[in-house]
Amino acid sequence: MMVLAASIAVLIGVSLGLLGGGGSILTLPILVYVVGLEPRDGIATSLLVVGVTGAVATLSHARVGRVQFRTGFLFGAASMAGAFAGGRLAHLLPAKTLLLAFTIMMFVTAVAMMRRRAQTPEFTSPQVLRGAVLARASAIGVGVGLLTGMIGAGGGFVIVPALVLLCGLPMRTAVGTSLLVIAMNSFAGFAGTLSHATIPWTLALAITTASVFGSFGGTVLAGRVRPQALRAGFAWFVLAMAVWMSFKQLSSAFSARLGLSVAAASPNNRSAQP
Repeated sequence: MMVLAASIAVLIGVSLGLLGGGGSILTLPILVYVVGLEPRDGIATSLLVVGVTGAVATLSHARVGRVQFRTGFLFGAASMAGAFAGGRLAHLLPAKTLLLAFTIMMFVTAVAMMRRRAQTPEFTSPQVLRGAVLARASAIGVGVGLLTGMIGAGGGFVIVPALVLLCGLPMRTAVGTSLLVIAMNSFAGFAGTLSHATIPWTLALAITTASVFGSFGGTVLAGRVRPQALRAGFAWFVLAMAVWMSFKQLSSAFSARLGLSVAAASPNNRSAQP
């Protein structure tokens, strides 16, 4: 099972290195439905895997000049505050609610990616983060951080458009800078979850190693493959994963309800009634 999970985890790194997001969209389903972790443990482990992979992929993009560190740190600082708060609040919600929220996030992500028609325009230089632009970027950063900490989603597909439209970064620079924000988010969210989650460290190391390996390939592909084609293909993959997660959750709920019905109808249970 660990070998299968590690093999699939390579796709996590490819996604992060190539698109600047999507890592947690793959990581959490693998940890919960393939490996069998409890949802809260899966979310915490997902944050660790995505954080380390994002940090390594950031360095890979930085070597070819595709990371705007000042913008990334400013955006990431607001996001980290939200991620830590989200991680602390996650234990207040039922595990099934967290999985449902994550599944909905997958559907929204897939639809948003499919609706993206034209390539986002390139800018010659980043805008200055101040005034209304800084306020909007900070608000989005906090919101993305809350999402990261509560359901283990790094929010790369929200961060990249925000960096392009609000901060004026070129698309490929936004991808690299997004990885810096995702790494900051994920580590802050991971810190927030440590008080109520158990990390399977051996498994986490194996999946993280596979994911980091995949991120190197994703970084190389980022400069060669048409982003529109890759984004469309990945959108269909995310949609398929969302449908699969929905089926698993519905099957689990149906099985639990059927079990209760059988127990209620059993002779022993009826004889115990007055």
